[in-house]
Amino acid sequence: MRINVVPQTPLMPPPPYPQTVRTAARAVVVRDGRLLAIAMRDNEGEFFILPGGGQRHGETLAETLRRETGEEIGIALEPGPLLYVREYIGKNHTFATEHKNFHQVEVVFRCVLPAGAEPKAGAQRDRRQVGVAWLELAKLGDCRFFPAFLKKCVRDGDLAVEPLYWGDLN
Repeated sequence: MRINVVPQTPLMPPPPYPQTVRTAARAVVVRDGRLLAIAMRDNEGEFFILPGGGQRHGETLAETLRRETGEEIGIALEPGPLLYVREYIGKNHTFATEHKNFHQVEVVFRCVLPAGAEPKAGAQRDRRQVGVAWLELAKLGDCRFFPAFLKKCVRDGDLAVEPLYWGDLN
């Protein structure tokens, strides 16, 4: 008996893919009315982002969050409840020139620092990272903080983020 094997066309082209979407895990840590942030610097000065970063192939989002926060703040945070999901399509936002081909889906978790732990700049900081900061939520609107939409979510010394999915926001 003879069996004819028909070669199948792969569903996706082989790597590198012409366009990709990166996934990331980030942490929201609020303590005493202050938000934990990564201090970054560019040619316009200092700005702030949430701790966390890009997911590696084969890594869960929880593993990503632990690795990235360990690198950036010296503490591997455990993810708590899912707070929100947002997309960042760079060409549509503040860093459009630099991020024109960048598309990221961020999964953001509520996290708590372990008792007695104090964050500090980790050993494997991001390229532009200059430190770690506690930002007063009441004054979040006064600084360059991204994602900027969180400034509108400050309620009673905390962040109240609804809905769960935000789409493409800066």
